[in-house]
Amino acid sequence: MTILQLLEQTIQLEQVLVKLKDHYLTNERPENKRDPVFFQFVKEQTSPVFEQIDHWYKNALQFIQNREVKVHPQQLQSTEDNLKILLLHSYYIDVRKRRYMDLYQSIQYVLDSLKQDIKNQTKRGGE
Repeated sequence: MTILQLLEQTIQLEQVLVKLKDHYLTNERPENKRDPVFFQFVKEQTSPVFEQIDHWYKNALQFIQNREVKVHPQQLQSTEDNLKILLLHSYYIDVRKRRYMDLYQSIQYVLDSLKQDIKNQTKRGGE
């Protein structure tokens, strides 16, 4: 995995994040969260994103280890967790808007920091 591929993964994740926020803001809370049909729908929608998050995390962690970057492993772990939480909140719509937006902004901050670290690394002649 090159750092340019990681940059592309990070940008794609940001695009997913925007779509999730849009879904959260434009949809109503499901009537029955335990409805098997709804559960299956959510599972189908979220499974590829969970995989995308896992791949991104693995590659981002590999990138930040042993490099002089601003993003720390704990920030990356928290961001991975927050992405997965936000993903589910986007469909179940079960948190207040303020909490959702706090998670969103926290994730966005780390993604922006990671992108900046990647750009700085490429300027220094990294991968």
